[in-house]
Amino acid sequence: MSADTTSHPVPELRERAATCAERLRDADSVLLASHIDADGLTSAAVAATALRRAGVPFETAFAKQLDTSEIERIAATDHDTVLFTDFGSGQLDRIAPHVAAGAFTPVVVDHHQPADVADADDPDCHLNPLLVGIDGASELSGAGASYVLARALEPEGGDNRDLAGLAVVGATGDMQATDGGLSGANEGILAEGVAAGVVEEATDLLIYGRQTRPLPKLLEYATDVRIPGITNDQAGAVEFLSGLDLDLRTDGEWRRWVDLTMAERQAVVSGLVKRAIASGVPADRIDTLVGTTYILSGEAPGTELRDVSEFSTLLNATARYERADVGLAVCLGDRDDALDRARTLLRNHRRNLSEGIEWVTSEGTTVEDNVQWFDAGGRIRETIVGIVAGMAVGTSGIRSDVPILAFAEKSDEEVKVSARGTHNLVRNGLDLSTVMGEASRAVGGDGGGHDVAAGATIPTGTRSEFVSEADRIVGEQLE
Repeated sequence: MSADTTSHPVPELRERAATCAERLRDADSVLLASHIDADGLTSAAVAATALRRAGVPFETAFAKQLDTSEIERIAATDHDTVLFTDFGSGQLDRIAPHVAAGAFTPVVVDHHQPADVADADDPDCHLNPLLVGIDGASELSGAGASYVLARALEPEGGDNRDLAGLAVVGATGDMQATDGGLSGANEGILAEGVAAGVVEEATDLLIYGRQTRPLPKLLEYATDVRIPGITNDQAGAVEFLSGLDLDLRTDGEWRRWVDLTMAERQAVVSGLVKRAIASGVPADRIDTLVGTTYILSGEAPGTELRDVSEFSTLLNATARYERADVGLAVCLGDRDDALDRARTLLRNHRRNLSEGIEWVTSEGTTVEDNVQWFDAGGRIRETIVGIVAGMAVGTSGIRSDVPILAFAEKSDEEVKVSARGTHNLVRNGLDLSTVMGEASRAVGGDGGGHDVAAGATIPTGTRSEFVSEADRIVGEQLE
C-alpha cells in the first residue's frame, strides 16, 4: 500500500502533518516534550529520530503531567519552538497565554481530547486525529500521530517507515490493539511497518509473556482468560502442562512459548480450550485465547523487545520510575547499558504491580450507584495506580460492569486519580475523558484522557466530592 492510503487515510491529517513539519524545519531550536507512559516514550522516540534525520536541532524533556507549572518551566527554556507529543491538546488553554507572550511557538502532536479553546488559541500546527474524524482512543495513538509527522518530515530520498514498529508498540501500550488487533489508522501504519520489514503480524495465543516466560508462569499469570485450576495456580499450571503428552522441557528447564513448534502450540491451545469448556468458562471468553499478535522483526527472539506488548511493559517500567531517559535510549536502539537498566526496572515494576493488585483485591472497592473506587494512599505509586486498577478489574470482588476510580497520593497538596472502564461500557455511552475533566474541575483540579481510560489531579481533601460528581456524570452517560 502507498502512504496515502495507509498512515494518512484522511487528506486533512496529511495536510496538518505537512504544516507541522514545515514549522519544525524552520525552527532555530526545538524542545521535544512528551508524556512518560509507553505511548509517550515511543512518541518521543519516533519524533526524535525524524527530527535528527531531518537535521532539526532539538532537546528532549519528559513530564508526568502537562500542568500549569510544567508549561511555565517549558516556557522558561531557551527554545523558540516546542513540539508536544502525546499531550498538549488537552492543555491548549494553558499553553495559549505563553504563546501570546511570545515565549515559544507550539507544535502539538497528540491524540487526546482537545481543550475547548477559542479559534485564536488553537495553534496552526495541531496534529490530532480527533480533529479529522479519527478516534484517538482506538484508531491512532500518540506514537501513531508522531509517525504521521515523521513521514512528513522525511528528507528528500528518505524513508521513515522503519519507525512504524515503535508506533505499533505505542498503540499496543495505549490499549488500542483490542477486539481483533489494531484498527483504523493504526492498520495503515501496521501495513507500512510490514512492508518495511520491521513488523510481523500473526495469529497466536493472546497471553502476555510469550517471548520470555517459562510455560507454567505464562499460564499461571494469564489473567485475561481465567481458567480455574490453571490461572493463579502454579501447581495447577504445571499439572496441566505435564498431562499434555508433550516434551515441554529442555535440560530439565521449562521451555517458553516462543521455543515451541507450531504443532506443540496447537496442542497446548487445544488443551486450554478443552479445560476452559470443562470449567464452564463462557464461550466468548474462550474465543479471546487466540488472536492477532505483533512482533518486531529486527529484535532478538526470546527477549522483551521482540513482542510489542512486552516491549510496551518494559517502557512503562522506566519512565514511571523517573527514568524516561532509559526508556527513550532503548527505543533509540541502545541494547547494552540502557536495556540492562530497563530490565532491572521491569523486575521492580512487576513486583510493585503484583503487590498493588494483591492489595486492591484484598481491600476491595467501595461501590457507588455507577462507579467503584479505592484509595491506595501511599501504598501504590501514583504513576502506576491506573495500571493496577485496570489489571484488578474482573478479579475476585472487583466488578467489571462499572468503571473503577483509583486514588493515590501525589503530594501533600494533590491526589492522583486514574479511571478505567471497558470497551463494552464505552459502547454504552461511557466517556471517562469527560468524566475526569468535569469532575476534577468541579473540585478545583484538572483531568482528561480517553473514553476508556483517563486521569486527573485533584486537591487533597476533595475525594468525596469528586466521587459524587463522577458518579453522577457516569450515571447520566449510561442512562
